[in-house]
Amino acid sequence: MNERDKARHALERLKDVETRTDKFKGHYRSYVDRLGPAILINGLGQALAMELAAAGSNRGKEDEQAHYQLYRSVRDLLCQPGAAYGGRDDLLDAILSGDQDQYIAAQAEILSWLSWHKKFCQAYLPREEDRP
Repeated sequence: MNERDKARHALERLKDVETRTDKFKGHYRSYVDRLGPAILINGLGQALAMELAAAGSNRGKEDEQAHYQLYRSVRDLLCQPGAAYGGRDDLLDAILSGDQDQYIAAQAEILSWLSWHKKFCQAYLPREEDRP
């Protein structure tokens, strides 16, 4: 996936969030800001497992929904045809059953995508502390 495709995907995922409440948007932006460092510190698999765990099982609260939305955005990118885990439905299973080359490629792809997504979120979404 080239940079233009990553930018397009990042912007499309932002548009999925723009119609939500300011509270949701603030949560989402905050989680996007933190995902890159979490990946660098803990690795892709653990960072995504933490996102999914934070989403909870019923995803009733806006903060849980925002965690799940971010996880889904990453899953959609990495599981699309031609991506590191293309054709797979369960991203965490794909990460755990894949090889080291796939893992490294996926991590690099997400960090590159996050640079776009983070910029779009900063440009269009309120900060969590700015919400009413």
